[in-house]
Amino acid sequence: MLTAQDERLEALSRWLEGQTAVTGLDLTTVTPASADASFRRYFRVQGEGATYIVMDAPPEKEPIDSFLKVDALMKNAGLNVPEILASDAEQGFILMSDLGRQTYLDVLNEDNAARLMDAATDALVKWQAASKPGVLPEYDYAVLRREIDLFPEWYVGRHRGYTLTEKQSEIIEGVYEKIIASCLAQPKVFVHRDFMPRNLMVSDPMPGVLDFQDALYGPVTYDIASLMRDAFISWGESFVLDITIRYWDKARKAGIPVPQDFGEFWREVEWMGIQRHLKVLGIFARINYRDGRPKYLEDTPRFLHYVRETANRYNELKPINWLLDQFEEQKTKVGWTY
Repeated sequence: MLTAQDERLEALSRWLEGQTAVTGLDLTTVTPASADASFRRYFRVQGEGATYIVMDAPPEKEPIDSFLKVDALMKNAGLNVPEILASDAEQGFILMSDLGRQTYLDVLNEDNAARLMDAATDALVKWQAASKPGVLPEYDYAVLRREIDLFPEWYVGRHRGYTLTEKQSEIIEGVYEKIIASCLAQPKVFVHRDFMPRNLMVSDPMPGVLDFQDALYGPVTYDIASLMRDAFISWGESFVLDITIRYWDKARKAGIPVPQDFGEFWREVEWMGIQRHLKVLGIFARINYRDGRPKYLEDTPRFLHYVRETANRYNELKPINWLLDQFEEQKTKVGWTY
């Protein structure tokens, strides 16, 4: 019996047979290229003298309209994104150019990290400089709140099996609201929302940019926070600060609305970062329990470390570490009680 994925692969093959934008497509060469934490799949197929990427995005779960829109916005901003050769919104298929086989995550090391991150922040500044209100959906309170709620629901409740008392809920809710308020107070720009080494390609020009379909118009610090506090690779604090300062200096010169004082900017980056870290902890737990894909849980210790390090630097955030101490084996001296 064919599975739903097999049926989609057959439909994808039939669709590719009818594409004339690319000559010489050899359907016998269709092989998996990559997958991500969503329902999208990617395949690589050989054409005449080049390879191409095909996206399979079930339309009821992953509509392709936003991918096509953001691809055009990024291309107009001067970023290296895939060229769209054909698309079918009804079936959820896209045929596009291939930006290469190596991601930043594949090649990053101490020798090339500064150069690669410099190219990444160049691209980020171009993207942000093209920002206009009313083009992308707002990264508003409802979205920020929905994201942060993934942490208590999926990580705390489902993964750790911990139920907060009424008093604990009241305290932690206050922290969540402070985090969200800090994020909403920032100037707004175009936000990629997953601007990290796994989605940046070793390409010419550098970097190729992928996985941008969830882009929004929101906090200016979001993408630099996600770049430097990555899900799959960790950097020393001095390197994180160095790249963030370099980005901040470029952004100021480009007219991006970042604070003129780096200390103020750094605080905003950290508070934006902790919102993302809590969200990711919830997402990784949800992917495990809802979607049956446990591998992402292996990276939760990295995000717990990010959360603890940041929360311990700000008195308003220390209750998060106090909460984690209720059910995590590793404890942190937070200097906070209730």
